[in-house]
Amino acid sequence: MPSAFSVSSFPVSIPAVIMTDWTEPWLLGLAAFHVLCLLLTCFSSRRHQLQVGHFLCLVILVYSAEYINEVAAMNWRLFSKYQYFDSRGMFISLVFSAPLLLNAMVIVILWVRKTLNVMTDLKNLQEKIKDRKRRRKEE
Repeated sequence: MPSAFSVSSFPVSIPAVIMTDWTEPWLLGLAAFHVLCLLLTCFSSRRHQLQVGHFLCLVILVYSAEYINEVAAMNWRLFSKYQYFDSRGMFISLVFSAPLLLNAMVIVILWVRKTLNVMTDLKNLQEKIKDRKRRRKEE
């Protein structure tokens, strides 16, 4: 019995991903999912707790990609025309994990930017307090 991961007719590589039939419903759903994740990242920039939860969900999904790949490799006939899911996980890494990691990276960049802004505001406030104290001593 052949392994669920054996892919002899459809080698998964970057050119194979480019030549993928992107009209399959599950791939369109995956693309819509990635767009929704990006929109949530953009619109949650002012809601810290929501963004932390979103970030954790992204990281958990990336961590689970290996298990998702195994399940998809065993059941690909139920939702796909082709066997995309190989034992190395190249396809799922490129179309599932990479966009999620880019999304998580955007969140981290937003957090660093927010931290730098807070540090700048704090330093400005410290300088104002220092100036006030100096003026009071001069009076």
